[in-house]
Amino acid sequence: MLLTYLMLLPLLGALVILLVVKGDSEHSAGEARIIALFTTVATFLTSLLAWLGFDNKSADFQFVEKHDWFSGLNISYHLGIDGISLFMLLLTTFLMPICILCSWESIKTRVRAFMVSFLLLEMMVIGVFISLDVVMFYTFFEGMLIPMYLIIGIWGGNRRIYAAYKFFLYTFAGSVLFLIAILYLYNVFGTTSIPELIKQSRALSPHVQHLLWLAMFASFAVKVPMWPFHTWLPDAHVQAPTAGSVILAGILLKMGAYGFLRFSLPMLPEASHYFAPFIFTLSVIAVIYTSLVALMQQDMKKLIAYSSVAHMGFVTIGIFAFNMQGIEGAIVQMISHGLVSGALFLCVGVVYDRLHTREIDRYGGVVNVMPKYAAFFMFFTMASVGLPSTSGFVGEFLVLVGIYKVSSLVAFLATTGIVLGAAYMLWLYRRVVFGPVKNTEVAGMHEMNGRELAFFIPIVLMVVWIGLYPKPYLAAMEPSVAQLIKQVSMNTSETGVKKK
Repeated sequence: MLLTYLMLLPLLGALVILLVVKGDSEHSAGEARIIALFTTVATFLTSLLAWLGFDNKSADFQFVEKHDWFSGLNISYHLGIDGISLFMLLLTTFLMPICILCSWESIKTRVRAFMVSFLLLEMMVIGVFISLDVVMFYTFFEGMLIPMYLIIGIWGGNRRIYAAYKFFLYTFAGSVLFLIAILYLYNVFGTTSIPELIKQSRALSPHVQHLLWLAMFASFAVKVPMWPFHTWLPDAHVQAPTAGSVILAGILLKMGAYGFLRFSLPMLPEASHYFAPFIFTLSVIAVIYTSLVALMQQDMKKLIAYSSVAHMGFVTIGIFAFNMQGIEGAIVQMISHGLVSGALFLCVGVVYDRLHTREIDRYGGVVNVMPKYAAFFMFFTMASVGLPSTSGFVGEFLVLVGIYKVSSLVAFLATTGIVLGAAYMLWLYRRVVFGPVKNTEVAGMHEMNGRELAFFIPIVLMVVWIGLYPKPYLAAMEPSVAQLIKQVSMNTSETGVKKK
């Protein structure tokens, strides 16, 4: 029942806040913050039990729970994790307490509702990564849009309503076709079990696989987001509160890539191979084009938002390389991007809380008044560009090794994105941190406090750990990735399609 407990803990915390905390006074707000922090920390510690009890040698789903839900329809309450979903789960539970801490002082209105929204969002996201039934998966996959919509629409910036509507409509519209694909699979095979569908989907004809793949692609590509479906992301990031941006970049963008790994590749292998050049084309455009767009930005959040599209381009390239290095690199890149991009949004939030602007030109010389902040910002900037000994290097290196085995041209074009990434991140850092203090408001900014150090230090440790010693992560995901590659290769050969 470990996975059920993990999913119910945030819901329990939300119910406690709703039932125990009354009103929205400063005292009530403090109680809501404490309960939310305690709940998210408890959820993270519980998720560590899943890692400690995880069998690194098995490719099977573990901690499996299965109970009849709608027995007449063959729909079950079915949970489980493998080496791929394990780290998405851990990333979720790791970032949630950090989001609560970074909102401790910046969220001053409707604090009780804000904390409830975040706890419900955590429950939904955990549900996505542990569901082994497509009905459960789709319910959580779409259900998480509601609390995220509220977080952007209520506690966001001046154009929060526009950004919230755009976020919701883009992501929801794409998922309608995914629902149609699910209904088709259920109608053909009579089951909603993901493991069963993976086994049986090889019977589908190539034509049907292509149509189903495109239906799923419509949902996953928007969630990643891939170019040209990315236009909702900069608006959502700019208008969202700091915690909203952290969770959006750190976790929600990973759901699309996770969908490719859980559905598109194992269920529709022939179509995945057929459309791989299409994915490479969109991903390379994303890496290069959005990097060039990032160079032109004057808003710190918008620059980091475009960098997220470029980094997720590496993820999709690695996934569709169909080899061990590519897929493992994509998963490590997902983890690294979740940590590093989330930390960069925290860096923006720290100075925004002091100066209440994200315009790059309003800053300059921050190192003179906030040297500790400048050091952390520098570290995460280097991690973002893939400096060796950071998690970003491990992910990007493995992806490039994997894709080079498939196409040296794609590898070369993807590498240009690393160069451009270094250009826009160093440009951002130089203009914000170095130089003389030109703005009197910057001169009055105070150094980071203990609370801010508390949410930066754990991320630094994680980024360095993965960068220096990624073996525990790679060892846990390797059997599941090998099984996925076997499914893609075996299913493809059985449908009579040669691997390209």
